[in-house]
Amino acid sequence: MTIMKPDAKSRGGRPWSFDHDEAIDAAMRLFWRHGYEGVSVGDLTKAIGIAPPSLYAAFGSKAGLYREALARYEESIGCLNVSRLGSATTLAEAVRLLLDGAVRAVTHPDRERGCMISSGMVECQPEHAGLASDLAMRRDAIRRKIAEALQPFTNADELPRLARHLAAVMQGISIQARDGVSPAELQEIVEDVVAGVAARQHGGRP
Repeated sequence: MTIMKPDAKSRGGRPWSFDHDEAIDAAMRLFWRHGYEGVSVGDLTKAIGIAPPSLYAAFGSKAGLYREALARYEESIGCLNVSRLGSATTLAEAVRLLLDGAVRAVTHPDRERGCMISSGMVECQPEHAGLASDLAMRRDAIRRKIAEALQPFTNADELPRLARHLAAVMQGISIQARDGVSPAELQEIVEDVVAGVAARQHGGRP
């Protein structure tokens, strides 16, 4: 289904206009489902309902549209939600809320499976190294946000290690969700991680 808007001339060689935001949403869905290299310019123009010159005029390139789609994903969906962590009273509770939210995000029945950031361009063609580097920086930003969110629950010396561990867990959950692992099975991973965190706290080691 295309998203052309018939508010410009449809005859005489002049292209119909399109909704910029809806175009980004359509591209986000495609890139999220198939990855950057799995989506062609033809796939994008078909979904949006425009010719390639119009896509390049609006977004500069396929890579430019991909970056806008990534930003839209982070702003509107994402796989990291720290808003509920304020209700936690212990580190283990905070970790549970964080990972429970991640499982829900990557297995939502009305969305694509997995996290577009965590699973995106882990491997790619050399000519796309710049985009892969961009995604790596976005993943690093997720790690920093995890550390910031957990700061009230543990000491600063332990935060970097813990944040790296949880970021790796979330990335693994995302990949397994894309592979079709059920929410219940992913929840078992959450339980194991939370149990480990609680045990370390009980032993006096955050």
